[in-house]
Amino acid sequence: MVALLWVAVLAAIGVGAAHASKAPDDGFTMPGIESQKAFDLLEQRFPGSAADGAAARIVFVAPHGQKITASGDRRAVERVVAEAARGPEVAGAVSPFRAQAVSGDESTAYATVNYKIKAKDLSEADKKPLRDAVERGRDAGLRIEVGGDALATQPSAGGSAEVIGILVAAVVLLLTFGSLAAAGLPLLTAILGVGVGMASIMALGATLGLSETTGTLATMLGLAVGIDYALFVVSRYREERANGHLPREAAGLAAGTAGSAVVFAGLTVVIALAGLSVVGIPMLTKMGLAAAGAVAVAVLIALTLVPALLGFWPNAVLSRGTRKGRAREAGAGGARWARFVLRFPIPVLLAGVAGLGAIAVPALHLQLGMPGDEAKPTSTTERRAYDALADAFGPGFNGPLTVVVDAKGAPDPKAAVRTVSQRIAATGGVVSVSPARFNPVGDTAVLSAVPSTSPTDARTRDLVERIRAERPRVEAAAGVDYEVTGTTAVNIDVAGKVQDALIPYLAIVVGLAFLLLLVVFRSLLVPVKAALGFLLSVLAALGAVVAVFQQGHGAGLLGVEQTGPIMSLMPIFLVGIVFGLAMDYEVFLVARIREAHVHGEPPGAAVAAGFRHSARVVVAAALIMIAVFSGFVGAGESMIKMIGFGLAVAVLFDAFVVRMAIVPAVLAVLGKYAWWMPRWLDRLLPRVDMEGEALTRRLSTPASEALPGAASEPEPVR
Repeated sequence: MVALLWVAVLAAIGVGAAHASKAPDDGFTMPGIESQKAFDLLEQRFPGSAADGAAARIVFVAPHGQKITASGDRRAVERVVAEAARGPEVAGAVSPFRAQAVSGDESTAYATVNYKIKAKDLSEADKKPLRDAVERGRDAGLRIEVGGDALATQPSAGGSAEVIGILVAAVVLLLTFGSLAAAGLPLLTAILGVGVGMASIMALGATLGLSETTGTLATMLGLAVGIDYALFVVSRYREERANGHLPREAAGLAAGTAGSAVVFAGLTVVIALAGLSVVGIPMLTKMGLAAAGAVAVAVLIALTLVPALLGFWPNAVLSRGTRKGRAREAGAGGARWARFVLRFPIPVLLAGVAGLGAIAVPALHLQLGMPGDEAKPTSTTERRAYDALADAFGPGFNGPLTVVVDAKGAPDPKAAVRTVSQRIAATGGVVSVSPARFNPVGDTAVLSAVPSTSPTDARTRDLVERIRAERPRVEAAAGVDYEVTGTTAVNIDVAGKVQDALIPYLAIVVGLAFLLLLVVFRSLLVPVKAALGFLLSVLAALGAVVAVFQQGHGAGLLGVEQTGPIMSLMPIFLVGIVFGLAMDYEVFLVARIREAHVHGEPPGAAVAAGFRHSARVVVAAALIMIAVFSGFVGAGESMIKMIGFGLAVAVLFDAFVVRMAIVPAVLAVLGKYAWWMPRWLDRLLPRVDMEGEALTRRLSTPASEALPGAASEPEPVR
């Protein structure tokens, strides 16, 4: 009945998604920053300007020793521009000779082709005239490169390397469980959960404004925790079967113990994802809430569908030895490691904290931004176009600042705009300022200021801040208002807003998770240890990302050709995803330790017992995530590499250093005080029986015949 119910749910949501209207493209907006206000003003005062339409910048480089203005090269350039302008969705294209877009040495020129629609909406037929024109120009002897987003290939998530990562995950599951059914069940249920989540996003897209981009985080995190949650329940079921319980009793115990841990682990992840709303980016808020929904679905599947499938095949998930009645003790390696840590807790603790602290040091120099064409491989035409323009026109040419002057109400708008232009041109670090372009009404003008430094240079950020700081004096002299925008200014503003929101976001997430873990573990020190360990692993992961992708240490090993600032949203994504996985490992591992403690084990023995039962599963879950995330490192795009590398090392640090080394070391040092809580607080908090103490009291001691081959099921537990 439960399996059919889930099939019906998936079918109903799938039908709804198939018949749902397409979700509106809300784009990327950042309320409250100056560059966004300037864009909004442009859309209001320059209607129909297609400011968000696709663009292609065709860069022409004359053969060595020649000039692009030579008669033969000039005719070839004009033919290319004219042919490219014939595209069905082209809004306009101007010859570089009319637009004065020729370098000072006359070796390079460029023409911008503007489209009426966005790059993702361009069909191959829309792009064909541009591609054909470029090829004919190259045949004429010119070196032609194309920048912009019109012909840019969309980043792919790792290709064959990602497939290898998934295969590694399957092998890890198979080695962990020794059963194809047990290895396949977590993958199957996780994929079903992602299917339900993505279909729900598509079905509700038009109603709630959810786009395909919204589901990116939901897919990644839904698959990750879906595998983890099913893995925990199946592992506990196998353990209870090995202890002699019949299938129904074992499934009930697994759901009542590991299932309870899954519920609270899921709640902490939902808290982290819902907390993304504090950043103030609508798209990020929707992504967080959609991912929270995917996690909730994963929890429901682990509590309902996983036991249902175990009911269909109660013995298939058991190892071959257990099915044949030759059950052997599992987890001896985890127990040996725990005993080693218990023997040397202080050295292990100091080594773990010092090691992660050293790796985290580069995070102090974190510089956020949004890598552009300069971060792409040199094999792409976008990167070659970027380099050609930087060589011919200067490094700042690829990141001009757009100044929007609001001259509404000024007695002489043109004179006022001229004053603004002169003041900005006189600012140190500005190479040139373009002539003003007025809207039809004549009350708004747009200027383009070219910096002397590249878009990702820290000096460019300083220049933007300096222009904005001088605004009160300039406005007082000119009598008009102006704002600075453009891609470079947007990236600077987004980085600043994300950086300002990172600390409040961490405080909210860690604070709420602390309260939840306080209820789960009924301890003051264990939640503190969990939060500090998570912060340590995240900071170490950020430090590793900065060291490789910003400072260039070992960048060549990963195929990173150009270092630069770290993607603005990377810290937020890292915190959200890694927090979810870290709390999975923390809850599942420490819950088993507390379970042994509640059942009377002394502190050291409880730690060893917890590791004996759960260390292998936590290691397997972490290896799966590392394998999957490492697949993204094989992508051609530096940004995708950065995401995959950051997530992989974060899981590596959190699972193997924090949870497997620092956690038992801290518990060994604290001893019985690890579970201390003031009596008044203990009375106030609700009681959660995650250790299955009530289940243990109600169940009778299982008989040895309960392994495969048992005659019948016992009476159900009331």
